[in-house]
Amino acid sequence: MSDPIDHYRTLAEPAELRQKIERSEFLGIAFPVTREEDFFVELERIQKRHFDATHHCWAFRLFVDSRSRSSDAGEPSGTAGKPILAAIEGAALHDVGVVVVRWYGGVKLGTGGLSRAYRDTAAATLRAAKLFDRYVYRRIRVIVPFDALSHIYRLVSPPDVVLVEERYGEENEFFFDVRLSAVETFTTRLTELRLAYA
Repeated sequence: MSDPIDHYRTLAEPAELRQKIERSEFLGIAFPVTREEDFFVELERIQKRHFDATHHCWAFRLFVDSRSRSSDAGEPSGTAGKPILAAIEGAALHDVGVVVVRWYGGVKLGTGGLSRAYRDTAAATLRAAKLFDRYVYRRIRVIVPFDALSHIYRLVSPPDVVLVEERYGEENEFFFDVRLSAVETFTTRLTELRLAYA
């Protein structure tokens, strides 16, 4: 059985990059996003902020269900949205939205030139962005008797096993976030230590 996919790279914060190509001005705006509706809220904000632009072309790629969408936003079919999405995929990023805003400068770029301009602007914006690794965890609650407390801290092993909360009382409860691919190893170790978990 292969390990579940529980790790991906995304943006740590939004990034912007502006460049001129054949007198047209292109502004790449990349931002982290985990839900489709949030992407469209941000897109609307960008459209209002840059209301004087000729086009607001976009793409996003989410981790959940590997969902992605793109739009040429009035540019010739296939010349903007798909190249922007190709830049996101090429950077191997998820939970990312990219909007490329264009101000037409009077020189027609042709379909090949347009595709390159949108892809290159998106790719350059993503290269300029700060990235970080995100992990998918399962929360596991462990009951720890006082005589076993010394063992519990040895289980912590970030980023695979992160201790998120400790509660002491009649029952000492420890809550761990365990990376999906490490759950089996972690629960096997708990069984060996005779610790109850849920």
